[in-house]
Amino acid sequence: MSEFKFAKPGLNSVGQYQMSGIPYASSSIVVSNTAVTEIEFPTITKFVTITNTHSGASKPLKVAFSSAGVMNDKNHFTLDNGESYTGEFRVKAIYLAGDAAPSTASVIAGLTMIEIENLPTNWSASDGTGLYNNGLG
Repeated sequence: MSEFKFAKPGLNSVGQYQMSGIPYASSSIVVSNTAVTEIEFPTITKFVTITNTHSGASKPLKVAFSSAGVMNDKNHFTLDNGESYTGEFRVKAIYLAGDAAPSTASVIAGLTMIEIENLPTNWSASDGTGLYNNGLG
């Protein structure tokens, strides 16, 4: 007798991006300026919001989609103290680093039911494939 199994959603499962995301939140993340902080999500995201939560002296926060991207000079974006950015990104991880000094951050995301194994490279040029990598690092 055969066994019935439900199909799992994949990266192009439109319905996963149409319905509301499963909430994910992480706050008080201490971010070094000498090492990369990887925030890995349990499933592929629908959207991600990153906030530089540092108060006091200016401590910019670098955000990228690969560890190489956050540590080079051109493949990341920077958030100043109190700034946040929301993007509709389908990623399995984001990478943070302090620009010139350690900083702090919070991350909020809407998760899909798509398993992270469906996105092997996380949109990185670091793996050498050249797939979807222009400007990603």
